[in-house]
Amino acid sequence: MAITQPMRLRLQFQLDDGSQQSFVLEPGSPAFRLLKAGEHLHFGLIDLALPTPWPQDQWIGYSLAWPTCADTNDGWQDWGVTSPALLYPGRTSLGFVLPSKVRSLLHGSCRKPHHEGGDGLVEADRLLKRLLTYQALEAPANGWEHEHWPAGLPNWPSMVVMTGDQIYADDVAGPILQAIHQVIALLELPDEPLPPGAVANVQSASELYRHPAGYYQRERLLPRHPHNLALLELLFGGVEKPVFTTDSAHNHLITLGEVLAMYLLVWSPTLWPLLNLQPPAGLDATRRKLFDQEHLALRSFVGGLPAVQRVLAHVPTAMIFDDHDITDDWNLSREWEEVAYGHPFSRRVIGNALIGYQICQAWGNQPDVFETLIEPTQSGLAAPGSPAHDALIDQLLRFGRWNYTWPTKPPLVVLDTRTQRWRSEFAARQPSGLMDWEALTDLQQTLKGLPAVLVVSPAPIFGVKLIEVIQRMFTWLGRPLMVDAENWMAHPGSGQAILNVFQHPKTPHHFVLLSGDVHYSFVYEVELRGHARGPAIWQICSSGMRNTFPARLLDALDMLNRWLYAPRSPLNWLTRRRRMRVIPRKAEGLKHGRRLLNGSGIGVVELDEHGVPWRIRQLLVGGRMIEFTRSHDQAHEV
Repeated sequence: MAITQPMRLRLQFQLDDGSQQSFVLEPGSPAFRLLKAGEHLHFGLIDLALPTPWPQDQWIGYSLAWPTCADTNDGWQDWGVTSPALLYPGRTSLGFVLPSKVRSLLHGSCRKPHHEGGDGLVEADRLLKRLLTYQALEAPANGWEHEHWPAGLPNWPSMVVMTGDQIYADDVAGPILQAIHQVIALLELPDEPLPPGAVANVQSASELYRHPAGYYQRERLLPRHPHNLALLELLFGGVEKPVFTTDSAHNHLITLGEVLAMYLLVWSPTLWPLLNLQPPAGLDATRRKLFDQEHLALRSFVGGLPAVQRVLAHVPTAMIFDDHDITDDWNLSREWEEVAYGHPFSRRVIGNALIGYQICQAWGNQPDVFETLIEPTQSGLAAPGSPAHDALIDQLLRFGRWNYTWPTKPPLVVLDTRTQRWRSEFAARQPSGLMDWEALTDLQQTLKGLPAVLVVSPAPIFGVKLIEVIQRMFTWLGRPLMVDAENWMAHPGSGQAILNVFQHPKTPHHFVLLSGDVHYSFVYEVELRGHARGPAIWQICSSGMRNTFPARLLDALDMLNRWLYAPRSPLNWLTRRRRMRVIPRKAEGLKHGRRLLNGSGIGVVELDEHGVPWRIRQLLVGGRMIEFTRSHDQAHEV
């Protein structure tokens, strides 16, 4: 949580049998960790050890409250009651369900605030509202686990899995950047001296915010010495990528205060009413028009934030970073790393984004792992730009425990495909493997002996073959950055190693691979050729929550992929996956046998008692639910 001042909290739970449990949490105690980021900004994490396990598959209500007077416990102000937008109709408290098994889950990636269109998390909120309405009116008291809810409703989701790009630190709308600067002033976040010589004529964060090039022109702030040209292209290129999208990095987040304020604005509606989003002075006509367009797109985003906050208050949420949470093409190649980490400016930019991810996302995934980082993180927050700040960045860049496992049934295994790269030793520009040998070996040990598993890989392990071939072509031409040449098969070592994981004799019988990244959704079933008892693999990609792929381009790529890699095409035997039979599922209702679904939304996966997906759907903005159906005559390599 983010709060304006340290305070004692009362956390109260209500169980289905009518019993209550109440805990008073002192700020800074092991159960209620606090980090001070500004005069009026503290980040808190409640990590409460329960005396006895709670019942599963039942509604557990909870409320947070704080004393109305600092020196008394007589009166308490309840968070849920004073924020009615957080409560679902008919409910008097917030709540959640602890599942005995994962019966259903929601997942998605790529939530870009100023993308035109709706928000998949808003649709998730509408789904939860329908589930609660049905449960209250028709289901029995413990009716949270039904084989088939009416009207195609899934079971109450066990979790929301966010598979990357929860924020866009490198693609920021002008109005959001202006809102960020107002939040920094409002919460009195400390100033940040910038690295010496890194930014021309700008010595601190406060000077950056006032600089004429601070909006839409941040690339102008770097000194234009020859050794900085690669850095300019890396962070602020804003090039048109011929396969995917036109990315603009000209408002790239730089300071620690900007990153922390961004998180507050993309997850919570609280601060937006306090802000005044008028175009900043000095914009020319073209940038003023762009500002107005982005402002219009942001209105629906801000309007949906109460619903987004309500989802996060009711369903456990697992998160992992991808490149846009830090910067585009993060760690794509050895050359990228040498340029980025060899310059004090880009090292600070990356480090600040990583600090923001640590506090606002990773900390809640596995609190125990970050216990040793509490003190150095507080030191860095207290004095941005100081040696303590730089030391924290160095520590996070060496940190090797971003991946994690949740002991659900089946277990959720979340991969770090960004900081454990398999770097090319022969060609610095070649894309790095998404995981190195050591990390993949550790993954194999984690998976050994499990009957079923949910694996989160931000980039799909089994992707669209034609797009991967295009990425390989641009890599041959020495331009991997132009097409986001990041896929599992781009590096021979990591590509073969991840395929070997599936072929290991002690591998799980059922793999459900949850991915995002690509701005379209699809489902593949994968079988090992010649292995009657080989694992069953489902590659499920849901992307994006608030982003889409260029529609006409995706139509063309989908059609060409089906032609070039038809069942009898000899091109199939040129792939590294030639020993695997890939069966694409058809998106229900799409014409011409389309496999790739375009549209903002969120994935809905339902599992049977063995961890096998029995229904896979995409809930699109507007409420349309698209099912991915299997047709046995569609089997072919992709």
